[in-house]
Amino acid sequence: MHSNDLVILYRPVGPAELELIKQSGWKRFPPRLPEQPIFYPVMNEDYAIQIARDWNVPTSGSGYVTRFSVKKNYLSQFEVQNVGAAMHNELWIPAEELDTFNNHIVGEIEVTQTFM
Repeated sequence: MHSNDLVILYRPVGPAELELIKQSGWKRFPPRLPEQPIFYPVMNEDYAIQIARDWNVPTSGSGYVTRFSVKKNYLSQFEVQNVGAAMHNELWIPAEELDTFNNHIVGEIEVTQTFM
């Protein structure tokens, strides 16, 4: 697969979600909880850092930024959502679509930043 066929996405996570990703062999994100109807990967690392540092650390004691690649042709069905400033772009993946989303991840999910 050529890199032009992939989109790099980021996902800020706390320690519990990171452990579940690790248990998947760094291949899959865990199912959403009932109160989480949307899985929202973000479009740039700066936004993911902001969430991991400013939200995950106070909530759970640590925050992590993950980076992963997804097939571009699959992602084309999801509209980019802006939820604030210009950098606050994310995709909204319905929770029931997460398994299919995971099947379109290419390679491993990697941790790029850690905040305590």
